[in-house]
Amino acid sequence: MYDLYRQLLSRKIILGTTVGAAIIFMITGVIFWGGFNTAMEATNSLEFCITCHEMEDNVYQEYKKTIHYTNRSGVRATCSDCHVPRPWEHKVVRKIQASNEVLHKILGSIDTPEKFDAKRLKLAKNVWRTMKETDSRECRNCHDFDTMNPENQKPRSRKQHLNAMKAGNTCIDCHKGIAHSKVHDQLSDEELDALAKPNPDLIRPMAPQWQDFIDGKSSAAEEPAAAAEVATETAETAETTETASAAATETTAAPETTSAAAPATATGGDWNGVPSRDIVIFYPGQASMEWVLRGKDHGGARPFKAGDRCFDCHDEEAADMGNKIASGEKAEPTPIPGKRGSIKVNVQARHDTDNLYLRFQWPDGKHTPAPFVEGGKMDPDNRVKLALMLSTDDVEYADRAGCWGTCHADLRSMPFAPEKEAISGSPLAHAADAGITKYLTESRESIETRGRDGKALGGWDKLNSDEDIKAAFDAGSYMDIIRYKLDQKVVEDGHILKDRVINDGQGAEFNATLNNGTWTVEMTRKLKSDKPGDISLDTGAVYNFGFAIHDDYTTARFHHVSLGYKLGFDNGDVEINAVKQ
Repeated sequence: MYDLYRQLLSRKIILGTTVGAAIIFMITGVIFWGGFNTAMEATNSLEFCITCHEMEDNVYQEYKKTIHYTNRSGVRATCSDCHVPRPWEHKVVRKIQASNEVLHKILGSIDTPEKFDAKRLKLAKNVWRTMKETDSRECRNCHDFDTMNPENQKPRSRKQHLNAMKAGNTCIDCHKGIAHSKVHDQLSDEELDALAKPNPDLIRPMAPQWQDFIDGKSSAAEEPAAAAEVATETAETAETTETASAAATETTAAPETTSAAAPATATGGDWNGVPSRDIVIFYPGQASMEWVLRGKDHGGARPFKAGDRCFDCHDEEAADMGNKIASGEKAEPTPIPGKRGSIKVNVQARHDTDNLYLRFQWPDGKHTPAPFVEGGKMDPDNRVKLALMLSTDDVEYADRAGCWGTCHADLRSMPFAPEKEAISGSPLAHAADAGITKYLTESRESIETRGRDGKALGGWDKLNSDEDIKAAFDAGSYMDIIRYKLDQKVVEDGHILKDRVINDGQGAEFNATLNNGTWTVEMTRKLKSDKPGDISLDTGAVYNFGFAIHDDYTTARFHHVSLGYKLGFDNGDVEINAVKQ
């Protein structure tokens, strides 16, 4: 038997190799492969990654606060899930590249928090560049457009995922800083644009569930629930409307009317059966138009410039945005303790042959003194002011942002507001005492939106010629603004282009009541006007609409504002539909 085995093992097979040598080679290979693969997988573990204090003391501590570490489903993405490819050939390449990281470990390049932070942006850019080149390969191990359910996503996520599939964007274009401290705000806008530039090769076919959602289809299981929810909301709205209407009748003997010009016909009338919409207006802080357009400030800058409306992404999250800003977490360096971040306002609209009627209802708020104002009240004479703006698409960005296009980073109380002395020596000298107020891009030669070389944002002092401004005004490139001061019963009806002009409109009539903690404000405004500051309303057209409430004695930017909405007449496709009565 021994001789038989020896003969078998001594038999030559390929290139003179014996069976015995082949078996030894195979066993050695298996042992080597097993050891090599075991070592490779060991270096992929979270435990291994945080054995060096550079990782444990810095990025690991940041990562533990993110959804990739802990979440409702209990799925944890570790370091290697995001930073090491799964395909063997790419994994080996990544491990070879890691030898450079070992070298820097020995050299102590990032062995202190200070050294790490100094190189953080460079390290992040290396990762972003790699993910961009691989179509965010590691992200797609867990996240894939084909398996996403658009019905379960927030509007902002859903909209941007649709944009990505159509344009050819990849995960890292939008999700920088998803697991570590944010540093992409240190990039220039040019760098951000380059990193987020779509790649036509990445355009994807629309998955069936996405196409169904676009076509307005929903799962059969969800349709009854959705219908029940709508029915409940409709019943609650009708009940609220009837109660508020009765309360207004009880507390107001006669309409309170004041107008800059001749008053319109009486407000009031029957609001029962008039459709309503709950609009959440939110505290904006210092989020100016320039803030909206800068990618380092606003992650939605790129899709906004491409034509997306603020409404598309933010309508359902306005309250969350307002809470973040009011608390000082974002875009507000001087928060007011206790200030509410948002107000839910019920809005109704109707019209007849001659007039547009608008009704606003919202809960009164408690007084939260502003710590930076003596007495805590910025505008002691006016507890509440309501302002609304109307425009056509002739105003830049009005189709997307509504009245937001009038708000700039160099207005009074904003971060780049000019000094009084500078205003005094300018064509806007009349605004020296009050400060620069709202204006439109159409009235300026240029607007600085990126702050290159430390330049101040905005364009308060870059006025076009009077002839150009007049031409823009004649072309309808202005905002029609109506404001009502509830305590003083004063109506201001004007327009915004070069600055805010008061009382060049026809006026409007308002009726305001406060009953059981709820404000009800009704406005009557003639559809047609021959006044220069007014937009005559055509019931066959659609207009850009936005409004703001200065409550609690506030002024300037310390108000609550709406996103941009569409106002139409007997038009079910707009957000604010004025029905004929």
